[in-house]
This record gives sequence, structure tokens and C-alpha cells, in this order.
Amino acid sequence: QVRLVESGGGLVQAGGSLRLSCAASGRTFRNFAMGWFRQAPGKEREFVAVISWNGGRTYYADSVNGRFTISRANARNTVYLQMNSLKPEDTAVYYCAADDRDPGRYAGEYDYWGQGTQVTVSS
Repeated sequence: QVRLVESGGGLVQAGGSLRLSCAASGRTFRNFAMGWFRQAPGKEREFVAVISWNGGRTYYADSVNGRFTISRANARNTVYLQMNSLKPEDTAVYYCAADDRDPGRYAGEYDYWGQGTQVTVSS
């Protein structure tokens, strides 16, 4: 089992920045690729970004590419999502997810999920 706990969400004005963190415990963190997803009210959960087990590969949704950066610190069992130039449409609950099978952009590829952290961007 892997336990994931997100933090760092909050209320920010458009154009501002936030950094989300996801702390993992349980199995060996470095064995897992880590992803970030988000879900806005009334919408389906959507992919945001993914990072490989060693940080060597990253992939972003088109909607956040160039504004968000995913990174990880395996020594701290933590993955981060730096969000810059935030827009009201970025408002959502943000979830981190983990899987050891080289997952991609589909939520069904991930076995482990956190409880989510709310990000609200005001206009």
C-alpha cells in the first residue's frame, strides 16, 4: 500500500502561484511514477502532469504546459506541482496519484490516490 497526502492548496488571485506537495509513505517511493490530476465541480477528473520514477521524464496536459512544473524529491518521498500564472479555470481539487507500472495520462492507470487539495483561483 502507498499512502498519499496532498498539501499546499488555497485561494490565489489570477496570475499568482501555488506549490502543491504530495507526501508518500508505505512502499518504496522511488519505484513509482507520480501523477497530478484535477477535478472541477461537475466535470470529470482530468490529467495534469506525470513524472517518471527518477524524474527523467515529464509530461503535461496542453492546458498547463509552460505554466506548471512537476518535480520530485525521492529522498523526501515527495512530489511537487509548481503552478504559475494561474487562471480561474485552474480552480479544482488537485489529486496526486502513484503507480509502479509506468502510467501516463489516464486515471485508470494509477492504483494509489490522495484525498485531494482544493485550489481556487479568483478573477
